[in-house]
Amino acid sequence: SGRDPRRGALNAVARRPRGLRPEEEALWRKVAETADPLRRKAPPLSSGQSVPPDPQTAPAPIPPFQVGQTARPAATAPAAIRPAAVAMDKKAFGRLKRGKLSPEARIDLHGMTVAAAHVALTAFILRSATEGRRLVLVITGKGKPSGETGPIPERRGILRHQVPHWLDTPPLRQAVLQVTPAHRRHGGDGAYYVYLRRHRE
Repeated sequence: SGRDPRRGALNAVARRPRGLRPEEEALWRKVAETADPLRRKAPPLSSGQSVPPDPQTAPAPIPPFQVGQTARPAATAPAAIRPAAVAMDKKAFGRLKRGKLSPEARIDLHGMTVAAAHVALTAFILRSATEGRRLVLVITGKGKPSGETGPIPERRGILRHQVPHWLDTPPLRQAVLQVTPAHRRHGGDGAYYVYLRRHRE
């Protein structure tokens, strides 16, 4: 074949790895003792396999919960007027609650906007107090449903709920002695008796 067999033998000898000499092996051991081992890499993932979480960096599991479990229950709608201590004469107050006292004047806030009703009520109460009236009637109406279906429902009878607040804040507070829902003969839940303080010159 013309091929030199000695060349093949030489190539085989050249490819054979050479072992470490004693001094090289001692040097290698010293270097290995001072080296920090690298973190072993995870084997490659196959398709569809998820990466396992690292226990040192993975977030704590979320405990089971229900939506709204920490929400406070909605407060019930406040009454049209809070029960208050009787400031006027108790016998007169009893007659007032039974509809035995007749109002000396009245104002009807039906159909007014909140702003207009506030102005009208303020003028009426202050004028009545100046003229020496003691018992007046404020008609608000019971209110009608708005018919709107929004995320925040409107309170029914906005004036019925606002009037007691107005009567309990300046400048009307100084003139008002007692406020209570009217007897049904004078409007019931749709009106208020307002008993005024005695006017002093």
